[in-house]
Amino acid sequence: MNTIATICARGGSKGVPGKNARLLLGRPLIAHTIEQALQSAVIDDVYVSTDSEAIAEASVQAGAKVLGMRPAYLATDTAPKIPVIEHLVNSVEESGVSVDRIIDLDPTSPLRSVSDIVDAAALLNDTTDVVITGYLSDKNPYFNMVEDKGDGKFGLVCAPATTVAGRQAAPPVFAMNASIYCWWRNTLSKGLWTGNVRLLEMPRERSIDIDHEMDWVLVENILRNRVSDSEQS
Repeated sequence: MNTIATICARGGSKGVPGKNARLLLGRPLIAHTIEQALQSAVIDDVYVSTDSEAIAEASVQAGAKVLGMRPAYLATDTAPKIPVIEHLVNSVEESGVSVDRIIDLDPTSPLRSVSDIVDAAALLNDTTDVVITGYLSDKNPYFNMVEDKGDGKFGLVCAPATTVAGRQAAPPVFAMNASIYCWWRNTLSKGLWTGNVRLLEMPRERSIDIDHEMDWVLVENILRNRVSDSEQS
């Protein structure tokens, strides 16, 4: 069985400009995710989809493969991710490589561990179409998340069958962290929600997605502390 990692990294970013090629502890952000993929025993090859020459160069230097530039229509702010993955997988197959399983890794989530990748892949069994990752949410639609019900009136997003006195008593819900997605080649076309979905729970401290400058600072500090702890141990 041949498993590829796909990493989708546009050159444009409004929240943190140029983030995918920006240096994080001395290495391009995308290099951290490429390294995790290469260290994982469940991934055979790593492929990057990008519209940026700088990201492509950084990716190749980190050990990934880039099969040309991503088309402009798939590099906009509004382009959905799954068509980008499908385009990349098609390019891989056109290069003569067979694909049985796809593990997509978001380059803006560098706090994941290699074991998270392995554990997510293990959840993709014969009865599962896609595996997603998330963490136990501190906001709950049955307890403290509200929406506009019309006429300026607000209420809980999900009305519980009985009154919920505290968040811990509400049905548990998970926030997707967009860190890892796993598909079989023949289930990729189902996307996220039309097949059988399983979720790998990850801890909050490994679930930060860099969307804003504050996220960058937080991730940088966490990684710096990890390095310091490993040097002292």
